[in-house]
Amino acid sequence: MTEQTGKPMPGAGTRLDAPERQLIAAMPLHAITSVHGEAGLRERLLMEIAHFPAADRGRAEDALALASRLHAPDQRQREPYANHLLRVAIRILSHYRVTDPDVACAALLHDAVEDHAAGIAPGGQPAALAVLAGQFGDRTAALVAAVTNPQWEPGRDKHQQYREHILASLQTSPWARVIKASDFTDNAVGIIHMTARNSPNSPASTALW
Repeated sequence: MTEQTGKPMPGAGTRLDAPERQLIAAMPLHAITSVHGEAGLRERLLMEIAHFPAADRGRAEDALALASRLHAPDQRQREPYANHLLRVAIRILSHYRVTDPDVACAALLHDAVEDHAAGIAPGGQPAALAVLAGQFGDRTAALVAAVTNPQWEPGRDKHQQYREHILASLQTSPWARVIKASDFTDNAVGIIHMTARNSPNSPASTALW
């Protein structure tokens, strides 16, 4: 059960004791991942959203619950995909000092429509985004749309289409740039971290952001 709302946090596992939670509040995100895994990242997210109004805190927890369900079968290298989503959101709240609940929800859901639109609603990306708008608000859904790679257009180069979409969407949506910056950062740091910790010639402490 969460201390903030009393709602169960999916995948939270064993509760951490008070000294561990104090450490988690100051630990680098990949250090939390290495030591405490998904449970530790969930604890850190709860700390970061504790100051939200109750309704917005509930939205963020619901966004995490939906993202966790959709990405449950997914792996990112050797870790649950939810770890990536949690770090992207936590980095925005903690490192970037963003206090916007819509951005936090969109960060947790930033890959949901691109990877699992059918798990949200039948009818492809537009239908999935409509469901997110109804549950989390129009602005959250618009931010998710801005960072979602659109469905491939036959005959086009997929990578070129993706670059054009990102360029256009980030030009018109400054807050989407914040989400994408955290996403790209986690992708880059994650590769270094996961490689370093498994290499006999590299220190495990490399890039513990």
